[in-house]
Amino acid sequence: MQDVLSAQITRYRDGLQGALRRLRRQGPGQVLFWLIALVIGALAGGVAIGFREGIALLQLNFYGESDALLHSHLSTLEWYWVVGIPVAGGFIVGLILWRFTPDGRGRSVAHVIEGAALHHGRVEKEAGLASAAASLITLSTGGSTGREGPVVHLAALISTAVSNWLRAPDITARDLMGCAVAGAVSASFNAPIAGALFALEVILRHFAIHAFAPIVVASVSATVVSRLWQGDLPEFSLPEHSLAFYVELPAFMVLGLICGLVAVVMMKAIFLAENAGDRITRRLNLWLPLRPALAGLLLGLIATQFPHIIGVGYETTSRALNGELVMWSAILFAVVKVIAVALTMAGRMGGGVFSPSLMLGALTGLAFGWVSTSIFPTVSGSETLYALAGMGAVAAAVLGAPISTTLIVFEMTGDWQAGIAVMVAVSLASAVAVTLVDRSFFLTQLERAGHHVAAGPQDYVQCTITAGALMRPRGAENGASDTQSWSLVEQGAYLTRSDTLEKALPLFDRIGGNMIPVVKTSKDEGGTPELLGAVFHVDALKAFNRALADVAKEEHS
Repeated sequence: MQDVLSAQITRYRDGLQGALRRLRRQGPGQVLFWLIALVIGALAGGVAIGFREGIALLQLNFYGESDALLHSHLSTLEWYWVVGIPVAGGFIVGLILWRFTPDGRGRSVAHVIEGAALHHGRVEKEAGLASAAASLITLSTGGSTGREGPVVHLAALISTAVSNWLRAPDITARDLMGCAVAGAVSASFNAPIAGALFALEVILRHFAIHAFAPIVVASVSATVVSRLWQGDLPEFSLPEHSLAFYVELPAFMVLGLICGLVAVVMMKAIFLAENAGDRITRRLNLWLPLRPALAGLLLGLIATQFPHIIGVGYETTSRALNGELVMWSAILFAVVKVIAVALTMAGRMGGGVFSPSLMLGALTGLAFGWVSTSIFPTVSGSETLYALAGMGAVAAAVLGAPISTTLIVFEMTGDWQAGIAVMVAVSLASAVAVTLVDRSFFLTQLERAGHHVAAGPQDYVQCTITAGALMRPRGAENGASDTQSWSLVEQGAYLTRSDTLEKALPLFDRIGGNMIPVVKTSKDEGGTPELLGAVFHVDALKAFNRALADVAKEEHS
């Protein structure tokens, strides 16, 4: 009997191993892929809840109150606590990023977009986990950023682990990443429709049918997990408001233009502050962990007078949406919030820009609403409706995601009656912002890092094809002659194995030849390079065309 049982267990084990081998070799079928998407969505939802609860728990321990009433509570604390906690948190963040990331920078949504476009649907593991820990501490100890960016990156880590385990091809890995991101956004905002569209609009940057079904499955799965944990309630509760549709729509158009400019101001402020922080760090030869600590010191000093800058900031956003701030307070809070976000990001403290853009938009909309309703009191609706439209408009312009952001605003507030006003403001804000930055905050970040994702696949696909993958080896029958190769090397016209078509194609145009030698350079400066082979122009163009065709096939399948 024991032998029969043992044989049966062995047979089941061998069958399972064989199934896993086929899964890794052939990829998951449609039904199995949806099941994997369901699991990834649930895991991403769990991560979003865990991150949110972690922030609340740490804030409760550090400040004695969680984010819902944190700003009101800070006024009861002694000033040295308000200043000291961000400094200590910043130093710990600095130590984490200095130890576990190669460049001392936290990973965010921009790196997820980069992973989808340039790294076969995968993101860095160690740097990603370190960034999540840094963001958790940042948001718990006074950083003025948002929690959604770190959660999106954490979810991408889940999809990366699954893709690596399945040895998934690029398209499958990107779809799994879309599933994870959709789950993270859906659970963060209790917004399943917007979560699915955010993954398609921002991360994958296409709406292919093959990706749509599993991403929706993952989004719904994460939403179920979120609602089981915290209930089916909108993030914000709004007072009743009315819209005098046709008469009042021009005001929302003006609000959209203003919100687009406000979004650009926030983005430009962050980038200017980052540049200034880099210069100061180099000039003072500053130890990297001290940079976020100094940013924490500045934030703490600001928070003694303006506690609304601390943390995610949903209390202040809710007050703006409910019209509980007067016009000049809303304007002042908006200006200080921009400064605080720029300091946090420049200090490399971690966190995202979604929540800050929601707060900034709500404050901008409320201030505009007070002006509009006071000038035209007989034809204007409620100033809180302007706050709602402004919240969506600034966030859409910052994220470069007008469709999903509009839906997020609707689902977060549960108010579908104000749809026309929000859509008008969002569309014009996005149109303004896209002309002044590289489409969005995330894509501008990538452009600053030298990754031309915003321009489209005709630019970024070049960066995915290396000379080492294309070269014909030295001595090959169809290879280049050593004489011709060394002649070009002496002229400085050569590639290394890691160089990509981004460097090779302009070099072909410059030298006017049919091949470029590939060398292994010596570590010693002035050492003689070793000739490895050559990349031919025809091979480079064929590879480039194949890659573009693959992208087009993925986006239209």
